[in-house]
Amino acid sequence: MIYKIKHYLSPNFKYILRFCPFCRHLISDHFIFWQSEYIAPRDARLAWMSGFTGSAGTAVITQNKAVLWTDSRYWIQAERQMDCNWELQRDASIRSITNWLILEIPEGDQVGFDPFLFSVDIFDVYSTNLAPAGRILKSIPDNLVDKIWTGRPPLPPDNPIRLPDNVIERTWPMKVDQIRAQISDNPYKPTAVLLSALDETAWLFNLRGNDIPFNPFFYSYTLLSMDEIWLFVHIERITEELKVYLNSSCYHSYCVQLLEYSSVRTYLQSYLQRPNVRVWVGTEYTNQALYELITPEDKRLTSTYSPVLTTKAVKDATEQRILKEAHVRDAVAVMQLLMWLEKKVPEGTENELTAAHFVDQCRSEQKNSRGPSFETISASGPNAALAHYSPSNETARKLSVDEMYLVDSGGQYLDGTTDITRTVHWGKPTDFQKEAYTRVLMGNIEISRTIFPAGTRGVNMEMLGRRALWEVGLNYGHGTGHGVGNYFGVHEWPVGFQSNNIPFQEGMFTSIEPGYYKENDFGIRIEDIAVTVPAITKYGNNYLTFETVSLVPYDRKLINTSLLSPEQLHWLNKYYETIRSMVGPELERQALKEEYDWMMKHTAPFLTAGASAVISSVTLLVTVLPSVLLYNLL
Repeated sequence: MIYKIKHYLSPNFKYILRFCPFCRHLISDHFIFWQSEYIAPRDARLAWMSGFTGSAGTAVITQNKAVLWTDSRYWIQAERQMDCNWELQRDASIRSITNWLILEIPEGDQVGFDPFLFSVDIFDVYSTNLAPAGRILKSIPDNLVDKIWTGRPPLPPDNPIRLPDNVIERTWPMKVDQIRAQISDNPYKPTAVLLSALDETAWLFNLRGNDIPFNPFFYSYTLLSMDEIWLFVHIERITEELKVYLNSSCYHSYCVQLLEYSSVRTYLQSYLQRPNVRVWVGTEYTNQALYELITPEDKRLTSTYSPVLTTKAVKDATEQRILKEAHVRDAVAVMQLLMWLEKKVPEGTENELTAAHFVDQCRSEQKNSRGPSFETISASGPNAALAHYSPSNETARKLSVDEMYLVDSGGQYLDGTTDITRTVHWGKPTDFQKEAYTRVLMGNIEISRTIFPAGTRGVNMEMLGRRALWEVGLNYGHGTGHGVGNYFGVHEWPVGFQSNNIPFQEGMFTSIEPGYYKENDFGIRIEDIAVTVPAITKYGNNYLTFETVSLVPYDRKLINTSLLSPEQLHWLNKYYETIRSMVGPELERQALKEEYDWMMKHTAPFLTAGASAVISSVTLLVTVLPSVLLYNLL
């Protein structure tokens, strides 16, 4: 990699800019065609150029400089991976990038960018910042990096597959009807909807693929009108069975016309030549390369999210049931990890990487396993203070009874996607570690037990996850939760607790994951997946609460129960009862006696103040009773 970088950078980047005679500067964003969090090796352009492999970053290349912007999660990693030809900017904001461009390049110069790498919304922010300063963004649909990337990895070989009927409630024609109904009901009269995000097409047709690490997606676009369906894919990968499944040999309104993936821009332009058409796009995930073709303006209709994303966010009854079932089996794997670590860590033989491999192996043995849902975050001591650290052979820290350990992991199953974080200590935690952990747990519980009107936005209750920390001047620097899919993306928009997430409705799944991180010392995160369910209230209707579907106990050693309210203790005990009733039978079915005993021990009820008094009275009675009997005998 170092050789490749130096060879590439040696001519002051003029080599890549030769392919763009009208621009003198280039922006290369980490994100790719479908604004995905994870990318296939063949799309890792930023890593190929710079050596930086983090999941978020933007590079700017001028005639004599190469600069990378990334957030605080990756500063140390970027410094280690990039050579001296690259400059690191410790600010991931678009404002920082555009301010740098305005200072570095002359007014009137053009800044080239690949429009497939920018969503409509992201492009608008860049343009809004640069245009008043006279710096011009120039769209270059043919990526310049690809022109010089020799040995670029090929397209992944796996064909898309259809989901089996037992994990489907809505067939793909039923889903098409749902989306067409929204097209028809929209007062602005769109004639078609354009789907750019990979999970949109995969959801619509009940298909899955293997093009993207950790995500069961395949390269695709869809254009759906009231009487036609166009699916843009690599046609050679569509089997005869799938062609029959998609009705691809006919031409009525439920026949899917298969077109080459690379032809999407050409065909979209052809559709736009028809009279009286208007294309509906979600600006958060549609790329600028397609959006810029939809002209004039009256031929486009925009919303933040497409109707597919908002419809997909609400799971149907089958999706809810099977996703819960997947979490039961996933809990078995996580319990196996925690039990194994309790035994092995005191021996001093395990490190962060072996622990990550062990939990992956445990999940692989569970029914319907399809691999991890993301790269496991297995972090001990100061490494856990890096919120998104993942171990490698070079960085893996030995696990010790003297340090806190954080493991954030998840699995892909044919019936669901999981994501769970537990933080543990195998020795004697400090009073501060216990307090910080307990306050993080209090935040998790407060969100989980809250009752709120249907239609409430997550951002309006997010502070419940922080309040216990704020009370003592602590906080965390990441989001409090994100949506999760059914054998889909582990981070599934648009559900969650951020300002751009949609309001909660019944049947939405979200993570709840407050945390606390003390730099160079330890990190704490407690993450569960929960589903919104109806809440029974004394007077009102149409209220919701959360039902936690992650089913692994918390570390008792780190919980200071004196900080918990009676309501929080009650919630915790009910949660442990649920773990016993849901996971216990599965452990017995799998004949995991030792794991069953571990689960029972770690889900023993916490004593409330009233229960403690009762037990004290009973203990006193038992203590006094022998004396009374002895007196009677005498």
